[in-house]
Amino acid sequence: MYEMKIKLDTIDKVKQFVGTITQFEGDFDIYSGKYIIDAKSILGIFSVDLSRPVILKIGNEEKLDEIRQALQAYAAE
Repeated sequence: MYEMKIKLDTIDKVKQFVGTITQFEGDFDIYSGKYIIDAKSILGIFSVDLSRPVILKIGNEEKLDEIRQALQAYAAE
């Protein structure tokens, strides 16, 4: 399972992120503190503190390079 830190600090970023992530099959989870959220759930994402970066865990190893490229705009530094 691959992990990356992402920043979803605006409503538009969350909408675009969910639109991007739903194009891929597999499990995608967001970890924020003690919470684990389905990354394909827009309501779930809005239930966590988005003022700080969160951890995205990607379960689809087959298309990992393609997924990482698509999500580069959301990567936290």
